[in-house]
Amino acid sequence: MPARLRPVVFKLGRIGDMVMLTAALRLLHARYGESCYVVGADAWAPDVYRGLTEVEWCGSLPRKAPTLFGLAWPHVLRALRDSAPGPVYVFEHHPGQVRRIRRLLRMAGVDPGRCLFMDEAPGTDHAWSDAILRFARRTPPALSAADYPEPAGCGTWSPRLRVLDAERAERDRWLGARGFHGQPLILVQPGNHRSMGRRRLRNWRGRDDKAWPLERWAELLRMLHARMPEAMLVVRGAAPEMPLLESVRAAAALPCVICAGTELRPLFALCDIAHSMISVDSGPAHAAAALRLPLVVLYGTQSSRVWLPRSAGGSPVVPIGGPPDFARAEQISAAAVFEAWSRLGERRGDAQAAAQADFEPPPAPPSSQTRSVTMEPSALSSSVR
Repeated sequence: MPARLRPVVFKLGRIGDMVMLTAALRLLHARYGESCYVVGADAWAPDVYRGLTEVEWCGSLPRKAPTLFGLAWPHVLRALRDSAPGPVYVFEHHPGQVRRIRRLLRMAGVDPGRCLFMDEAPGTDHAWSDAILRFARRTPPALSAADYPEPAGCGTWSPRLRVLDAERAERDRWLGARGFHGQPLILVQPGNHRSMGRRRLRNWRGRDDKAWPLERWAELLRMLHARMPEAMLVVRGAAPEMPLLESVRAAAALPCVICAGTELRPLFALCDIAHSMISVDSGPAHAAAALRLPLVVLYGTQSSRVWLPRSAGGSPVVPIGGPPDFARAEQISAAAVFEAWSRLGERRGDAQAAAQADFEPPPAPPSSQTRSVTMEPSALSSSVR
């Protein structure tokens, strides 16, 4: 049998990028027999992969600071050296980030034959999730594709996240303190990474093509309450977005609306039990789909054909807006979003049936051992893009 190898994966992206990457990590784990080392950007990156068997370790480099800034880069160099002769996949198309990664590879003395660099960038007529999987199916020149084929019978490679039991218990305590007693939860995500902080909140109101007017969010919340009066409506975002969330809650003027400035892992725990989500095009929307939460996603200038979240288990993901009919999310009416959300309930049974097909890939046969590396985990951040 071919030796089991440890893949090293680079992707210096935002939350949505890192969630989409989980599908490729599952495929690489199944092909090479060992879980992956992942290098992301920003200190929150390890939070995305907590509980996933396909990720052995995740480190993070600062997104814009120099490569050798901070304490993470020695761990990355050690991972590259200790993973030899395993493959190195660089899922990055931004030239500046690619240059940083090439510099690290040279510093670690990595054999170029181990490495593959993604030569495809997001287009306008193909799903980016499919492009990520196409790249994961390629094999570096130093390895044989015949030795590491894609296993047959593994179902669909879709993004997937995990929620831990301790996180569920903490979520239940948090909701119970706010009057939750098992009623349906509907999550509403009005912001994205452009709406963080005071200056960005001003930009959100005038320049962000993903922004939806406050009065439209309020109108939608009242429609949701009229259709499902027993539901708790949770308007959520990162902690810096609390002024935006409070503005939406105040405009709705409904006692069933609460605000949640949650960190990344508590967001996952909420998605784990929610009835549905309505979100702008954002990283949390990708996380919701990866946790099989039915959702509606609003688009501005970006194409839903390219960026629509890929669901784990076939739960419904309904896009609305985007080109060629829309250039900004504010052109979408509240009635259109409500109608799209109303269709989610018609397909929940199908999603539950499809979820049964989303199973773990079979373990690789035992063979020669792969060296492992022990590294201190990076500090975790509370921000959610």
